[in-house]
Amino acid sequence: MTDPVYKTDALIAQDIDAYLEAHQHKTMLRFITCGSVDDGKSTLIGRLLYDSKMIFEDQLAALEADSKRVGTQGQEIDFALLVDGLAAEREQGITIDVAYRFFATEKRKFIVADTPGHEQYTRNMVTGASTADLAVILIDARKGVLTQTRRHSYLVHQLGIRNIVLAVNKMDLVGYDQATFDAIVADYRAFATSIGIEDFVAMPISGFKGDNITALSENTPWYAGPALLPHLETVELDATSDQARPFRMPVQWVNRPNLDFRGFAGLIASGSVRPGDEVRVLPSGKTSTVARIVSLGGDRDEAVAGESVTITLADEIDCSRGQVIVAAKEPLEVADQFEATVVWMDETEMVPGRAYWLKIGTQTVSATVQHPKFQINVNTMEHLAAKTLDLNAIGVANITTDRAIPFAPYAENRDLGGFILIDKMTNHTVAAGMIHFALRRAQNIHWQATDLGRDHHAGMKNQKPAVLWMTGLSGSGKSTIANIVEKKLARMNRHTFLLDGDNVRHGLNKDLGFTDADRVENIRRVGEVAKLMTDAGLIVITAFISPFRAERDMVRAMMQPGEFVEVFIDTPLSVAEGRDVKGLYAKARSGALKNFTGIDSPYEAPDSPEIRIDTTQMTPEEAADLIIAKLIP
Repeated sequence: MTDPVYKTDALIAQDIDAYLEAHQHKTMLRFITCGSVDDGKSTLIGRLLYDSKMIFEDQLAALEADSKRVGTQGQEIDFALLVDGLAAEREQGITIDVAYRFFATEKRKFIVADTPGHEQYTRNMVTGASTADLAVILIDARKGVLTQTRRHSYLVHQLGIRNIVLAVNKMDLVGYDQATFDAIVADYRAFATSIGIEDFVAMPISGFKGDNITALSENTPWYAGPALLPHLETVELDATSDQARPFRMPVQWVNRPNLDFRGFAGLIASGSVRPGDEVRVLPSGKTSTVARIVSLGGDRDEAVAGESVTITLADEIDCSRGQVIVAAKEPLEVADQFEATVVWMDETEMVPGRAYWLKIGTQTVSATVQHPKFQINVNTMEHLAAKTLDLNAIGVANITTDRAIPFAPYAENRDLGGFILIDKMTNHTVAAGMIHFALRRAQNIHWQATDLGRDHHAGMKNQKPAVLWMTGLSGSGKSTIANIVEKKLARMNRHTFLLDGDNVRHGLNKDLGFTDADRVENIRRVGEVAKLMTDAGLIVITAFISPFRAERDMVRAMMQPGEFVEVFIDTPLSVAEGRDVKGLYAKARSGALKNFTGIDSPYEAPDSPEIRIDTTQMTPEEAADLIIAKLIP
């Protein structure tokens, strides 16, 4: 379909270049349409596209007269065809993703995100809302306020959107009844007030009939508020607030086309910057001054929030992708522990303690999410106890990153306070989050340097520290082989310590069960202990099922490069179950033992272990000799 032609003015007939120049400098409004299923979002967008052209029909002739110069043709648009096209997309499953549509009027340009109403696609709504300035929340006049209405409203508010339109749609199907409209608005206002929404504009509309879309409708003489499109054209954007805040620019990439030029490119998240301004690079804290501001048009005297530029510094200081250049006298906080609202967007539930990738600004770090402090009931705003978060759940939890990162609370800056979580194994985006604040302990706890380090401890023992991480099914032979390896190393005067899965659950991990979350915490604790032992110069031998790759990778990341040696004790389930030394498989098969690896809980075999032991082909003694030969060539 040919794109519709929108409102023009007399400049088209008089001076097309002046018109295009004026069009280029129109303000841009990004807005989202959201609500429950079949509330009429796509129909409303179709009506906006259609009517934003039709109300200026008298000016199309002027545009067509000059069509050869601008390369476009004024074209009639059939509204039914446009709506049918959107409906066809929905039927074919296309609009389960976010559909972005672009249009313009004489006063403003628009980008609208059409998001699906289905509960299972709440994550798509979050994606569309994350960059929006305004939200149009639709309600079917026949149904009133629904759970999805509340969920979307809560998320819109949490995501920092303060311009909200409550569009009570399909008024034609309730006879344009004022009492119905007033009751819905009152119901919504009570809920909105409870979640902190201070103001919104309520409109009775019909997306299909066009009532109160571009002009006030005769069918609702009792309504004296604005029509939708004029409101969208004139609503005030808080564009200057970001510019009034302190300067922050996450570094997207380092631009060095030649030896004489080293610039740091990025999108300015807030504030403004000029040559000569003193800046600080975080998290390192190094300071310098701005030498030049370079854009496609050449050097600039100033750059402001929302612009992408390259900055050069007067001093050669370390700065790379992911770091943030800020005003030197108004730096960001830097921390590694936060409280945040988390919106879980994956069908696989969150595993507390598991390491995920956290992407914030231009930086990606490893992070773990702790057990939720509470989950939020979007209908009542009640705080519910929760051990985890599943699809579309919204909760508050503490998050720990593997290193300190610069940030701002989301309420102050979307770019530096909003983040996503990515599953390390699947690369799926599993959650979105908004940082509230750094935990006080993150600010008050500092690493204490000591005079004697790990090199000294290892040198005293005349050995290289290592972690022999033996993983495999219960009954695979891990503990047996680990015990033999330690005895053989002792005869070689090596300093070792054996951490066995059963033994640590008698003390260090006696409070943990066998749920996925407890298994993750079990391995995290053992990993931290193993790390301390390698700092002491020891060779650490572990024997744990450790069923999940993500947690084994988490422990590997704790260690120095080359010190983590993954040993896969590869024993088929049938062989391990046949041994059943502890009688655990029999209990699991009978249902008396839940969450048992290999039966009703998965085991993820290593993809590329440093050592693989096939216990069907070699004895424990032979396996121990092979491990030692690879550890100490």
